[in-house]
Amino acid sequence: MVFKKLLGALGVGGPSVDTVLDGGSVVPGGTLSGHVHLRGGQADVHIDQITLDLVARVEAEGHDEETEGTVVFDRLLVGGGFRLTEGTEHSVPFSLTVPWETPLTELYGQPLGVVLGVRTELAVGGAKDKGDLDALHVSPLPVQEAVLEAFGQLGWGFASADLELGRIGGTGQQLPFYQEIELTPPARYAHAVNEIEVTFLATAGGMDVVIEADKRCGFFSEGHDALNRFTVSHHDVRQTDWNAEVGSWVERLVAGHGSGAGHDAEPYGHRSPHEDGHHDGHHGSGPGTGAVVAGAATGVAVGVVGGMVAAEVVDEIGDAFEGEEDEAGEEEAFEDE
Repeated sequence: MVFKKLLGALGVGGPSVDTVLDGGSVVPGGTLSGHVHLRGGQADVHIDQITLDLVARVEAEGHDEETEGTVVFDRLLVGGGFRLTEGTEHSVPFSLTVPWETPLTELYGQPLGVVLGVRTELAVGGAKDKGDLDALHVSPLPVQEAVLEAFGQLGWGFASADLELGRIGGTGQQLPFYQEIELTPPARYAHAVNEIEVTFLATAGGMDVVIEADKRCGFFSEGHDALNRFTVSHHDVRQTDWNAEVGSWVERLVAGHGSGAGHDAEPYGHRSPHEDGHHDGHHGSGPGTGAVVAGAATGVAVGVVGGMVAAEVVDEIGDAFEGEEDEAGEEEAFEDE
């Protein structure tokens, strides 16, 4: 067990903290559990509070440049109000439900390039220190995996995944940011689409799949973004032909039935960078065809994994959040959004 000394606000010789998460990855809406292990320093101290923050590295697009900062998207008070004597150890268990909109960091165990963390904050005698930071790994829900697998089976390739500060109008989005999973088109759509961006907005009752297509310009038309929203249920996973369902979504976008960025409809789109985008809603459920995630049971990487190369991810979670103390103003501004 490796303890990290809190040498900042709490001073040299203060207590040490090590947060250990149970198990491997968690799914959106799932339970994250573990223990916060404390070790007393060179003097007795009173532990006022132990707080866990779920944090993410998020991009924000301005008029001239793109910036990156840390956003706290959930917080849990896990303990406090006790005395930690010199040199002794104390363990505090915790369990929290992660938000349904928590972005995905991996698919079939392969990293997508999105960095999330669990940050432990200790309050001692009125002073606070962020003493420990652990990587948070999030796997897809069955319906999210089914949708991505279908894209892979249809020949779409993984380009990148990132987190964008802002909200998608016309949805019930709860977090101050959203995830975009960028996919490159198969040959049959390469003439019409540069790429598509897929965003999942999950809830306990179902999920919105927001798809934006970057359409190529033609001889008689300019390139533009087309957007659509499709609503699916968590209970439809085994009853839906996802290849057919996702294929129909793509055809709808490519055929121009998505709402273009310049249409005069009620705004429904990404706040940034697509402030003027519009979406059209659709609820889809195809005929049941049994299993939809080919190769998942056997561990064979096919479909979305076979055609996608995982983005390089930072080796150490601390490196990804390096300098966050210097970015406190930026983080605060992100949260105010």
